[in-house]
Amino acid sequence: MNKYMYDSSYMGIVQDILNNKDFMRLNEIPHHSTSRFYHSVKVSYYSYRISKFLKLKHDDVARAGLLHDFYYDLVNEQETIEEKVKLFTYKHPNDAVKNSRIFGITKVQEDIIKGHMFPLDYKYPKSLEGLIVNLVDKCVSIKEFGVKFGKEFASGTNFIALFLVNYITRL
Repeated sequence: MNKYMYDSSYMGIVQDILNNKDFMRLNEIPHHSTSRFYHSVKVSYYSYRISKFLKLKHDDVARAGLLHDFYYDLVNEQETIEEKVKLFTYKHPNDAVKNSRIFGITKVQEDIIKGHMFPLDYKYPKSLEGLIVNLVDKCVSIKEFGVKFGKEFASGTNFIALFLVNYITRL
């Protein structure tokens, strides 16, 4: 997934975030079968490509997609299921917004970040751009999670992801 590095338009939008030492710390935090850094890059870049194709606010999508998981809390194995659910569904989008303010995020970007956990969280995407990041995040997460369980599961998630991307780009 190094394609993004050769896309000068995309890099011009997100370079300041990718070069930030605090953001780079996400490289040290596991996320399914990858790091939170690479998960965020995938969500950002795929969402950017879809929204650019659809002539939407691709700058906002690229930045918000990159920042949607910009938080540092790690799962503590002693936490109850309820505490883990609260962290991953309700708390981390707000933490990501707070951390992202160092980049001067816009109201649109803030809404995208806050709505990325829908339908697990009651905050829903308020724009088509937010919906794209939300769906791409789900597809990327399922794919990454599937890698842990073998090629068959990962292939199934690829099929679902391709179906969603094809559906969205035909709207």
